[in-house]
Amino acid sequence: MQQIRGWIFDLDGTLTVAQHDFPAIRRELGIPADEDILTHLGRLPIAERQRLNDELNAIELRLAADVVPAPGAAELVRELHRSGRQLGILTRNLRSVAMASLERIGVLDCFAPEHILGRDEAPPKPAPEGIHQLLADWQLSNAEAVMVGDFHFDLAAGRAAGCRTCLVFPDNAWPELTDLHVADCHSLLAQLRTTDGPA
Repeated sequence: MQQIRGWIFDLDGTLTVAQHDFPAIRRELGIPADEDILTHLGRLPIAERQRLNDELNAIELRLAADVVPAPGAAELVRELHRSGRQLGILTRNLRSVAMASLERIGVLDCFAPEHILGRDEAPPKPAPEGIHQLLADWQLSNAEAVMVGDFHFDLAAGRAAGCRTCLVFPDNAWPELTDLHVADCHSLLAQLRTTDGPA
C-alpha cells in the first residue's frame, strides 16, 4: 500500500455506520422498489425532480445528525492524514451532508473541502468522473489511487477510473471488481500498518 498516495472514500457504510434505509427512502419518495433513487430522479420532469430532490436532501440531513463512525474509520483516516496521503470523499449524498457527517465522526479537518465531492460536484457513482477530478487536482496517476467503499457502485467507479479498489464489507460479493477485500476499517488499518511500518 506504500505506493497508494490518493485515497478516495465512500461515506455511508464505509467511514460511517450505514444510516440509509434505501427501501424506506424509496417508499417515502414514491420511487419503485427496484429502481436506483438518483437514476429515477434524473428521469423526472424538472419540477417534480426538484421537489423530490428537496425531500431527499431533507432526509439525508436528518440522518446526518445521528451518524456514528464505522469501527476503525476515524483512526484509519487520521493515520492516512498523518502520513501525508491525499484524502477525498466521493459520495452520492450532498456535500453538505458529507461534511456534517465527517464533522460528527471527528475527521472533517483531514479533508480539504474541495476534495469532498457529492452528487452536485460530480456525476454519481458508478460514474468515474469524480475520481478523475480528484486525481487531476492531486496530480496523481490512477495507479497511485484507491477507491474504498462498501457497495458495487464504489468498486465499479474505481474500475472505470482505472484505479485500485478496496471493498470494506464482511463478505466479498463482487470479487471481479475488488482488488482488496477487508471486513472493516480496523482490518484495513492493520494492513496499512503492516506495509508502512510503525506510525
